[in-house]
Amino acid sequence: MHDLSHSLERIVTDTARAMRGMRDEEWRAPRGDGKWTRVEILGHLIDSAANNHQRFVRAIAFGDLIWPGYDQNAMVRAQHFASGDPKLLLALWESYNLHLARVIHHIPEERLTARCEIGGGAPVSFGLLVMDYVDHVQHHLRQILAD
Repeated sequence: MHDLSHSLERIVTDTARAMRGMRDEEWRAPRGDGKWTRVEILGHLIDSAANNHQRFVRAIAFGDLIWPGYDQNAMVRAQHFASGDPKLLLALWESYNLHLARVIHHIPEERLTARCEIGGGAPVSFGLLVMDYVDHVQHHLRQILAD
């Protein structure tokens, strides 16, 4: 997990630097019918960080985890990310993920096999849940940075 933690740190630091140069129009430009704008994607990433923060901490503290799923579209709408300040949201996303990298760095080895069930889905190991989170972040960052 130490390598994954450092990888997340690098991804966040490098990407935040690149995103700080984006203009407001780029953040809010439509990306297609039914698709989120870049600022909405960033908001979704903040929401994902918040959800995974609780998952990670509870799995570390207590082991096996049963956690509800969530409707990501409803969460993005409820938080009005479309009209949010991209600079403020970027600072929040960056800080939250640097904190998560620190949490990941300190996951005890014996907790990586904890059984995690999210939203009634098939159980996965805690270690896989953490790796999936980093993959998820990278997927959405590619969307934000795409031309």
